[in-house]
Amino acid sequence: MFISHSPADTTALGEHCGRLAHRGCVIALSGELGAGKTQFVQGLAQGLAVSSRVHSPTFTLVNEYSGGRLPLFHLDLYRLETPAQVWSAGIEEYLQPDGVSVIEWAERLAEAGYALPHAKQVRIEILSDTERRIIHDDFGA
Repeated sequence: MFISHSPADTTALGEHCGRLAHRGCVIALSGELGAGKTQFVQGLAQGLAVSSRVHSPTFTLVNEYSGGRLPLFHLDLYRLETPAQVWSAGIEEYLQPDGVSVIEWAERLAEAGYALPHAKQVRIEILSDTERRIIHDDFGA
């Protein structure tokens, strides 16, 4: 568990996780709107040495970033409201990536019946306007 006191803290944790991430890593990211999920992914990209600007793929489902230590696949399932929409989105290739996949709103996968037994779990909880509780798996394991 980590308490973030600012967006910079959240980015720094993401960067640390990105440095430890390995090929095939899937990160299941959850938290309310405005919790800092994309902020975490921006740090993750920095840790992977991705130089592109990272932004939420809410309207495109997946943004792919190359040029870093490993490719980064950033998925946002927010707009997929039903299990049928999740299944028809064609995201299977990102669940065993040739790089690192991070999936915002990953709980939608569980609701659709997808099992991610090897995914690293990251949950961001809003404590106040500036503080977040980030509960995460060990990326070094």
